[in-house]
Amino acid sequence: MASLLSGCGAVRFLYGQAPELSFWWLDGYVDFNEAQTPQAHDALNAWFRWHRATQLPDYAQFLARLQPLALERVTPAQVCRLYDEAWGRLDPMLERALPMAVETVQSLTLQQIAHIERKYAKVNKEFRGDYLQSDPEERLKKSVDRAVDRAEMLYGSLDDAQHEFLAKGVAASPFDPQLWLSERMLRQQDALKTLRRLVVERSSTDQTLAALRVLVQHVQRSPREIYTSYQDRLYQYNCNLAAQLHNSTSREQRLAAVKKLKSWEDDARSLAADAR
Repeated sequence: MASLLSGCGAVRFLYGQAPELSFWWLDGYVDFNEAQTPQAHDALNAWFRWHRATQLPDYAQFLARLQPLALERVTPAQVCRLYDEAWGRLDPMLERALPMAVETVQSLTLQQIAHIERKYAKVNKEFRGDYLQSDPEERLKKSVDRAVDRAEMLYGSLDDAQHEFLAKGVAASPFDPQLWLSERMLRQQDALKTLRRLVVERSSTDQTLAALRVLVQHVQRSPREIYTSYQDRLYQYNCNLAAQLHNSTSREQRLAAVKKLKSWEDDARSLAADAR
């Protein structure tokens, strides 16, 4: 949310709508039937109540800790450590969600799995439109625009030298959208194969949960060496690029970053207080 929104109260408003928005997103894949719909609503509402009460206070503390760091120079190693720390906050979210998803997964039909497959085809087409433009110059421009938008979300407007730095950095990046798409499609096929097997075999609760854990593990760390090697290269490159960009920022830009981080901290604290 924070990467998509700005402005007073926007994050808080969208988080308040998150259970319903999440349901419609999932329904776009699954096409829930009458029995599954209340089940999915109940699971999502319960998950967000847990998340609001237990995870948002931790996010607020993390964001508070980032604010003084935003005023200092950073190293690529520091950026990587912070990224790892942020990414690690997905683990408890998934641990809470997977058992709650088992009942719905067990109720899926082969027709619904076919619906998921059609949805995958649609999102893959959208991915190609966003990341795999046939014109190399257009593709690079889109990548640079995304990088600039993300940076300006935190620091405010970049100057010409920073724009040029990011453009060169993106052009030299090992980022490979075709490899990313190929990996996504392999993961999709893994998911479809697993779901079909679970439905046909009428798997038990324990078997279903174990299968979902494997799918999540493969999303977090691909079992394919070519992709994990690529991820590691891109990860190190991006840590270095982010550190260099941050170290090029002015005091005014760093103060803008502190202000943005503080606004997200306040959002997290306010939402957590609402749960209490």
